[in-house]
Amino acid sequence: MGDQVHYISSLPLPRKCVLVADDQPVGRELIRAVLESSGYEVVEAGDGEEALAVALSKLPDLILLDIQMPLLDGLGVVAELRRDRRFAATPVIAVTATAMKGDMQKGINAGFTDYLTKPVSIEKLRQMISRFLQ
Repeated sequence: MGDQVHYISSLPLPRKCVLVADDQPVGRELIRAVLESSGYEVVEAGDGEEALAVALSKLPDLILLDIQMPLLDGLGVVAELRRDRRFAATPVIAVTATAMKGDMQKGINAGFTDYLTKPVSIEKLRQMISRFLQ
């Protein structure tokens, strides 16, 4: 028994993937820089339809989703995602400039897990991501 050898894999663990969906390129770039510096893989989408397509093809571990986007808004995207069992437990965080109490409840009812308000605090972003991707 004492002669057993335990091998630890030297293969790196797969990086967690985060989808950042926002129609503002500058906002996506800022969030991408923060997340990549923290070791996450980042995929992007510039509108709601693209966000849905990227989510379905990449199956990200977490989604940051702007509410107000062209073609399909964030509420529509999260509603579509929640109809797919693969996204039942995926954290979907609304990123929005309008996070009044009624808006927040509407988003939670639609399927959002939590909210970040714009302008996004880098510290709050990091805390929220690490909380959901432990």
